[in-house]
Amino acid sequence: MDTDANATVSLAEYQQWMGYAFERMDRNGDGTLSPGELPGGRGRAVTRQAHLATLAAAFKRQDLDGNGVLDARELAAPPQ
Repeated sequence: MDTDANATVSLAEYQQWMGYAFERMDRNGDGTLSPGELPGGRGRAVTRQAHLATLAAAFKRQDLDGNGVLDARELAAPPQ
């Protein structure tokens, strides 16, 4: 996850790591998970931008000290 090996995880690193599932599920590569690409084959379509925004919100909740990066302690904490 820490691609630059600086002992912290930036938002970009977090989104890249956590976004792998989106990329794998987007079978047609159009940047949107259609209902047919979602687990169970139904649900509302999800755009890559919406997915990244969801990940950014999760990152912000995990960034307990508000310094813009996640350290090992914050990554190990239960999701907020």
